[in-house]
Amino acid sequence: MPPDEGYLLGNSAEPAGVRLEAISVLFDPSTFRHAKRLGIRPGWRCWEVGAGSPTVPTWLADQVGPRGSVLATDIDLSRLAGAAGSPYDVRRHDVGSDEPPPGPFDLIHARLVLVHVPLRAQALLNLVRVLRPGGWLLVEDADPRMQPLACPDEYGPDQQLANALRQSVRQLLSERGADLGYGRTLPRQLRAAGLTDVGADAYFPMTSSAGDRLEAATVVLLRDRLLAAGIATDAEIERHLANVRAGRLDIATAPMISAWGRCG
Repeated sequence: MPPDEGYLLGNSAEPAGVRLEAISVLFDPSTFRHAKRLGIRPGWRCWEVGAGSPTVPTWLADQVGPRGSVLATDIDLSRLAGAAGSPYDVRRHDVGSDEPPPGPFDLIHARLVLVHVPLRAQALLNLVRVLRPGGWLLVEDADPRMQPLACPDEYGPDQQLANALRQSVRQLLSERGADLGYGRTLPRQLRAAGLTDVGADAYFPMTSSAGDRLEAATVVLLRDRLLAAGIATDAEIERHLANVRAGRLDIATAPMISAWGRCG
């Protein structure tokens, strides 16, 4: 079984590279802003959970410098492997089932990870367990139930089709154990895990070329499953992809909830 078989949006398939690049363009600036606000500085030890691509661990390594360290983990290292001479370490790790790497860490970051992990409550506790006293956990997860539409401005048949396909994608993810309302619970989850100074905000990009690329790559990645489930026809998918690639739709993402807390 491939390492990402339980995860519909894995890193190995060809469209995954486009998808990860679009996610980086959309959300890296917000992630970096939060990490800076939490005080990341030279000498820190950081763990990037479910890294996917090199952008976040590379940035973290630049912040902590040679006196610090960055560990990037994922169940699928397709987009991280081969980074010879990279300023961070890479390790295959399943945050949903494996023991956490030895800490303590000054900063642990997980983005678009725990929402897909069936045993997410235990995974979160494992992250907290390897924080140093005073260290920060930053968890960022989308909340599709808060804003489930691809096109919030649903003014015509093309927008209606986009929203129907987005709902179908959400259905597939839910069937695989994703909690599509998890993002809003993060502040409560962090407090329950014993963290202090908990805070959160939300970021909601829409109408951008990166959002269009993310939408197209996601639909292409799941095309066979959408067809097999009988919830979309080939003609509908082609029409939607043509609309996206022509820039005819104001594509939105679900709100990204960023939540942080400090180990007491």
